[in-house]
Amino acid sequence: MHVTIQQERCVTSGRCAFTAPEVFTQNDDGLVEVLTERPAEDQQGAVREAAFLCPALAIEVKGD
Repeated sequence: MHVTIQQERCVTSGRCAFTAPEVFTQNDDGLVEVLTERPAEDQQGAVREAAFLCPALAIEVKGD
């Protein structure tokens, strides 16, 4: 799995950082940042959920 973000789409909801805190964080402006672009297998379910919950569709998940 490879995770990318489109930070310009972020609306600072924080759902990603709450759902997958090992993979996502928010900067001082509240915008999403990726901590790891290739999350461990045990984190992948939370990453997919975070992408699904993102109201701005700013998270892109590729691969398994």
